[in-house]
Amino acid sequence: MTRPDPVALAVLENRFRAIVEEMGEAMLRTTYSQILNSSRDFSIALCDAQCRLVAQADHIPVHVGAMPFAARAVADAFGDQVREGDIFLLNDPYHGGSHLPDLTIVVPVMDNGVLRFWSLVRAHQTDIGGATHGGYNPAATEIWQEGLRVPPIRLGEGRLPRPDLVMMLVTNTRMPREVRGDLMAMIGAAHLGEKRLLTLLGKHGGAMLAEAVEAIFDLSEAHARRIVADWRDGTWEGEAILDDDGHDARDIRIHARVTKQGDRLTVDLSDSAPQTVGFVNSSYPNMRSAVAMAFAYLLDPEVAKNDGAFRPLEVIAKEGTVVWAREGAPVTLCTSHCSNEIVEAVVKALANACPDRAMGGWGRRFRIAIQGRDPRRNRNFVWHLFHARPGGGGSARGDGWSTAGEWHSAGGLKFGSVEMAETRFPLFFQHHEFRPDSAGDGTHRGGFGGELALVVESDGPCRGNTAGDGARHGSVGMLGGEDSAPHRYVLQRSDGSERVLATKEVGIAIAPGDTLRVQAAGGGGWGPPEKRDPAARAADRREGLVTR
Repeated sequence: MTRPDPVALAVLENRFRAIVEEMGEAMLRTTYSQILNSSRDFSIALCDAQCRLVAQADHIPVHVGAMPFAARAVADAFGDQVREGDIFLLNDPYHGGSHLPDLTIVVPVMDNGVLRFWSLVRAHQTDIGGATHGGYNPAATEIWQEGLRVPPIRLGEGRLPRPDLVMMLVTNTRMPREVRGDLMAMIGAAHLGEKRLLTLLGKHGGAMLAEAVEAIFDLSEAHARRIVADWRDGTWEGEAILDDDGHDARDIRIHARVTKQGDRLTVDLSDSAPQTVGFVNSSYPNMRSAVAMAFAYLLDPEVAKNDGAFRPLEVIAKEGTVVWAREGAPVTLCTSHCSNEIVEAVVKALANACPDRAMGGWGRRFRIAIQGRDPRRNRNFVWHLFHARPGGGGSARGDGWSTAGEWHSAGGLKFGSVEMAETRFPLFFQHHEFRPDSAGDGTHRGGFGGELALVVESDGPCRGNTAGDGARHGSVGMLGGEDSAPHRYVLQRSDGSERVLATKEVGIAIAPGDTLRVQAAGGGGWGPPEKRDPAARAADRREGLVTR
């Protein structure tokens, strides 16, 4: 069969993209939890029968690069036992997942009994059981302390989930209503993707779509290789440093040795620090996704980010290091850290090859999850902090975006409406604004981080867990740009006393009337500060964003 003509390929590529975008809209409108329908911590992907990424929506980059591993894990586990109407589920980082809070639904798309595609939905749950609420346990020293592990399982048949398995899953979480509702939304979105793909298969046939997918991959590969070929040849090293692992390890080194030759890149992370006791270790799929993210950020936005686009990239890593931990190690923080540091190390190295494409560091993640009782509804709640986001890095094109978020989400995570958060949870935001002087200086400065004061209005004691990094190391400056200010989180008691919160704490006592004061990091600067436009400096001072 001859391949489709260029017009047909353009139409089909955009059709695949439209499907994943529609699936994302369905998720946004049907999920139950704040973490999904407000902060949008979910992602969508389509893979072909060979588990290669065909299309992704613009959601959370660190999810999508890892989702083909989920499809592969299901294919390996069930082989020729996959049937039309099956629903598969997994979250285990050592069996196709990234970290335990991310449940992944995988639905096969069959054409007259032949597997043609996989429809995937990955979504971060508000709780996944384990020793602590909210899915993050900074005290964990093994994965069994982090939550419920689910290797690939057949969750349902005939397009219906099994009620007993769903009950087993939600019973192992602290928020069964939210997790059940979110799981049903995920299944619905995956089936929507299946339905749209079945329509395409009915119109074009499986053989023609398979040829189209191969051609789309080849076009993306050629586009990516043309870009890489213009970069300078050489071998360079980049390094990023994690604050700590929540235990005894400090200044944990992520090292990338990057070789660019012709239209090919090799990224070698083997010289990174040994795996740690704490949960900053990365699973293999997450590490691969982080390297793919770094590469994707340096390509043109028009390059379709599918399997073909990543063919110029080879990744080398060593099992037993922090970027690829051996089975059993805790890894829950990995989608934020060390994925952010992997991206940072790779971009720092490649700044030598393509300086006009490299950007200053984006802020690091510093979350807090608060568990308590809402007196207005007389029920328990778990609230995840997504407000007061850090800033994005400056670039050759201009200043960084303020409160845009971290490397691993690139603006995909939202903080949502302050008023909606106050309506849904016993919280009061005294203020929520840009943090002055938080951005790294440069020819183009970083974006500013956020700042907030948040009063907890429960009628009884609450507990908080923190999970993140960046209270010691700010967002990195690039090519002469300066680092940003680091994070600073403070808990202010109702009696006026204060204590600074560490990035990895368990069981923080929070009393009614206590105030959480957050000062988030900005983004790193790009280029020498002395080359910054004086008019831009004056504008920042007029607006109160720079006071120095």
